[in-house]
Amino acid sequence: MATPDTRTQLLDAAERLFAEHGYSGTSVRAITDRAGANVAAVGYHFGSKAQLMAAVARRAIEPITAAQSAGLDRLLAEGATPAVAELVEAFAGPMFDAMPAGDPSGARRSRLIVTILTDPAEETRAWSGPAEQSVQERFAAAFRLTLPDLSGDELFFRMRGVLAVTAVDRVSPAEGQAARHFAMTFLSAAMGAPPTRI
Repeated sequence: MATPDTRTQLLDAAERLFAEHGYSGTSVRAITDRAGANVAAVGYHFGSKAQLMAAVARRAIEPITAAQSAGLDRLLAEGATPAVAELVEAFAGPMFDAMPAGDPSGARRSRLIVTILTDPAEETRAWSGPAEQSVQERFAAAFRLTLPDLSGDELFFRMRGVLAVTAVDRVSPAEGQAARHFAMTFLSAAMGAPPTRI
């Protein structure tokens, strides 16, 4: 079997370290040491630590985004306004599929997503592009049809909550379909709750 190239080794090392220590807690030297690469390799292959973070995030999230988009396409092709539970399954389900219980790489990617959602460093959120924004906007539009009484701010908060709860669950996931069923039931109830009255 061929050994991974330097770029892949840097991505693998950075994913592990960003997931374990966050963006600010991970130095370029730590990444290159773990990858067995020269300290200049990050600049050569990615341009900067921030661009490496973006590449790590895209590698982890693009397959999830593609699955979310495909699931939403299937729902919308049916013609009727999707139910909250169907939208939650299409939105959160790909995270369960990409980060199965008992898979160390899935747990690591889950910790990376938690880092992206919670790390105060701006670089952890500056990676997304048009594809990710398009999927988020499409889901927001679909949820708005299903939940017309929610304000835009509350809808965004709930969608972010779905991602956060799912990512945190996948860090130390319970085994089996029961865990997925519990999560989808809980998340559907949270998304479908009456609007908050302030």
